[in-house]
Amino acid sequence: MDQTNEKQEDKIQEFDVIVIGGGPGGYPAAIKAAQKGRKVALIEAQDLGGTCLNRGCIPSKTLIANAEVLQKVREAEEYGILIGSVSFDFDKMVKRKDDVVARVRKSLEGLIKSNKIILFKGFGRFVSPKLIEIQGESGTINIRADKVIIATGSEPRNIPQFPFDYERIHDSTSLLNLKELPKKIVIVGGGVIGCEFASLYQTLDVDVTIIEMMPRIIPMETSSISAALKKAFDRKGIKILTNALVESIEKTESGIIVRLAGNESIEADIALVSVGRKLNTDKIGLENAGVIVQQNGMIPVNDKMETNVSGIYAVGDIASKWWLAHVASHQGLVAANNACGHFARMNYKAVPSVIFTVPEIGTVGLTLEEAIEQGYPATVGAFPFQALGKSQTALETDGFAQIITDRRTGQILGAQVVGHEASTLVAEMAVAISNELTVESITETIHAHPTVAEIWLEAALMATDSPLHLPPKKIAAKE
Repeated sequence: MDQTNEKQEDKIQEFDVIVIGGGPGGYPAAIKAAQKGRKVALIEAQDLGGTCLNRGCIPSKTLIANAEVLQKVREAEEYGILIGSVSFDFDKMVKRKDDVVARVRKSLEGLIKSNKIILFKGFGRFVSPKLIEIQGESGTINIRADKVIIATGSEPRNIPQFPFDYERIHDSTSLLNLKELPKKIVIVGGGVIGCEFASLYQTLDVDVTIIEMMPRIIPMETSSISAALKKAFDRKGIKILTNALVESIEKTESGIIVRLAGNESIEADIALVSVGRKLNTDKIGLENAGVIVQQNGMIPVNDKMETNVSGIYAVGDIASKWWLAHVASHQGLVAANNACGHFARMNYKAVPSVIFTVPEIGTVGLTLEEAIEQGYPATVGAFPFQALGKSQTALETDGFAQIITDRRTGQILGAQVVGHEASTLVAEMAVAISNELTVESITETIHAHPTVAEIWLEAALMATDSPLHLPPKKIAAKE
């Protein structure tokens, strides 16, 4: 080796595990590997926490929490509480959102430091399967490890027909940075992101229109859930256009015009375009590592989260159909365990999914249609919140919960809930499905009264044709 090569080698820092991306998939992987006694490098080009903490889950749910309090205050008279007129300060809501994100990020930075993980601020790119080049704050740095975990995530997809200008045509990231509320917003895309923002902005007195090209909003969920959310949105005055195709969005002096197929048009102050995300796999040098990348940007992995190249793992949006922060985190733990020589594998049969609309939606496992398609003699037990005592006391009676079971064995195959605290309630069914419990496991478990969690007991009793608080004639599938 000549003198120049020797100097280059001296500059390469050695690690046991390198993690590219400090989001909800990457930082848990780094922590797990560090806990296993490995020397770990974590590379992040932007802020620790990734999209979820900085541009997604946490800021949006903070604003949603603000809106929930506002709605409760507006309903105070129904509880016998007289408070007079109600107003809100959007600037303070935004500041609280930013403060929450900053606090959580600072806590995460401390967590990374306390686990003795070396954080590199910059953009990481493969030079070879084990060598990563980082372009960042300190110039160019080269680091090497036998094990590499890729967790680079995704970002909002820019649509050529209506490119983001981040002033009037927004993606979900720029919308969170608004300092002033519009009077009217058009949301292109009636999926999870679109419906969550619709629910939030309606509560904040914004005129909301959703445009969805599919026959119903949240088309990835079962029809009964879509119908329940549409009913709630209709009651709140949120306008929904389905089977509608957006051809263009034009900017005007005062706002935007959304033009639809069929010569229809809608005027508004701003538009949110939430019709997909782009995977961040095209600029990180995967060709230099020999990692296979599909045409859509997805990296194929096995159940150990390992790519086609031994020692290189991929987690999160880039390696899964489940684009959920909690799935990415679990994948990160699985990848880190395997990278450290401890066998672990992913199992997707009990992935909980939550939509933070009003009412909330929580789902896990199979729908009735999916269970039947897979050959199960499936049945459903459903129970409305309207018939639940705790829901009546809290004036939260919208929605229902249902359990999908195998008629022969009683095994719980799936569950769906639409209503107050659905995001919390779905956890019980995730545990049940993950552990292959039967519906009798629910009916034989004492549920505290009065609580909203009783709805699972009631739904389970319906599934076994033994209703307690509804007459037998009301037993019916909610599909």
